[in-house]
Amino acid sequence: MYDELLRTRRIREEKISRAEIDRALKRAARDLKTARKIMAEDPDWGFAVAYNAVLQASRAYMFSQGYRPQSAQGHKNTFAFMAIALGKENEDLITYFDRMRKKRNQAIYDISGLITETEAKSLFRKAEGFVSLIREQLKKQR
Repeated sequence: MYDELLRTRRIREEKISRAEIDRALKRAARDLKTARKIMAEDPDWGFAVAYNAVLQASRAYMFSQGYRPQSAQGHKNTFAFMAIALGKENEDLITYFDRMRKKRNQAIYDISGLITETEAKSLFRKAEGFVSLIREQLKKQR
């Protein structure tokens, strides 16, 4: 299933503790809470923190499957994994988050004020749903 990602060394197999999985999921919840607080005042950072909630939830799921992204291009590799892991029914959502990965990068490193409050709130809503989806998926695995 993940053969190409393993072959190209974008991910690696690793035994990951339940504690580390839980920590990533808790970070996702914390990031959603933080994003909600700062969204109106600073859409760029609200967006970035909501994006991080998605990334942390994705990492929790990836860890639960026994994989870790390689450090180089870790965010990109995580979303490549999630596109496979969550299948066709979630393909559009993962593609959206990967686009937001690129936009977040621009907002953080290149163009201050790039993100509108509307964009930040849209990502936040999708991030909330995604974190819930991952939380449910992880409950099913236990």
